[in-house]
Amino acid sequence: MSGRLKSVCLRGPWDAAIASVLGLFCLACLATVARSQERREREPNSVYAERRAKLLTQADGPIVLWGFTGREEVSQTYVFEQEENFYYLTGHNEEGAGLLILPPAKSGDLENRPCETLFLPAKNPQKEKWNGVRLSPSDPGIEARTGFSNVKSFDEMRAAVENLAKSFPNFYTILPYQKELGGYPHEKAVVDWLQLAAPQAKLKDVRAPIGALRQIKSPGEIAFLKEAIDLSLDSHLEAMKLMRPGLYEYQVAAKMVEFHAWGGSEAEGYAPIVGAGPNSTALHYDRLSRKIEDGDIVVLDVAAQFAGYSADITRTLPANGKFTPRQREIYDIVLGAQNAAFAALKPGIYIPEENLGVRIEDDALITESGYELLSEGLPRNPDEIEKIMTEAGLTRAIHPVGAISQIRGDLSPSQTTNDSVAIRDLRSG
Repeated sequence: MSGRLKSVCLRGPWDAAIASVLGLFCLACLATVARSQERREREPNSVYAERRAKLLTQADGPIVLWGFTGREEVSQTYVFEQEENFYYLTGHNEEGAGLLILPPAKSGDLENRPCETLFLPAKNPQKEKWNGVRLSPSDPGIEARTGFSNVKSFDEMRAAVENLAKSFPNFYTILPYQKELGGYPHEKAVVDWLQLAAPQAKLKDVRAPIGALRQIKSPGEIAFLKEAIDLSLDSHLEAMKLMRPGLYEYQVAAKMVEFHAWGGSEAEGYAPIVGAGPNSTALHYDRLSRKIEDGDIVVLDVAAQFAGYSADITRTLPANGKFTPRQREIYDIVLGAQNAAFAALKPGIYIPEENLGVRIEDDALITESGYELLSEGLPRNPDEIEKIMTEAGLTRAIHPVGAISQIRGDLSPSQTTNDSVAIRDLRSG
């Protein structure tokens, strides 16, 4: 999906791959919050601990980041999803949490302090009636569940930071982008919070060190990405079989989203794009209201998310199953560009005056010896695409109601992929 950034997502070859106090926090939730997105899986606690330890070597003072509070949106459809950097370092996907990590104490310097403290909101039965049970510092076994030996109430975090500010002149956080009117609201809010809690501290940016860590994917992350990609391939193949004039763009998107959800995706990687005819030339078209016509070209930029990691895959189809000579000409140019310079290009050609847009996007893993095309199971060759669509058309002619497609959720245990096995192994790892 050109132009979008989801930093936990391995988007292709383009994104392949502090000795101090570390403090991360989310503002405490002060009002009724949104329901929390259910992550299907997470990595072992030890993986998040290792990431924090690596980050701890890259700064000379406390690092303070914040996640989300659950109050970022007021829409009734809003589902809470943790701030990506906070989740990457903690694996915690609930609102109002905070984290404080300290380097090994020097002799006489707060020697009894805990190395890591996770701060959680206190138990609130009234809110839980609406939004379900949340983790709290008073929960039995909370240390083992979170991977932190010290878990306290978020209300205690401000005092902890104020006390540390007496000893450390520098604090690190994700500073707002200067060219975006002060940055995202949550980034500006953490700066405001820090300036109150540690008014004499100099604030430094930790965005780049975290970003550098996130470029190198762990085995668990790769397994999650492959699962998201596999679900996306299934939905794109179904769209190829389903595609025909007379359908609406939203109907094609709905079928693809259904495949993702049935297979275990907790959310879409981004808002689905299904653009037919003139809409194929709009990069981030999202109305999905056009009736697909005979002779249209249709751009499908739709991908699943799994365990917080998103695929990003685009295919371009002829609505009637057969490219016109002009459509084929443009398609071959785009496909050739992708094949010729796969590691550098996001191929796409858009010709509004011809209602013709062609885009092909894939996900790849950068390796020491080159790259691995993770989405190679989805045809890019126009002849293969036409063959799939033609066979599906013949099936519809024989069975007008439509053949029942087997989806990954129906597979027996012996048929599950190696990626699914790898994900299961994370639970016992």
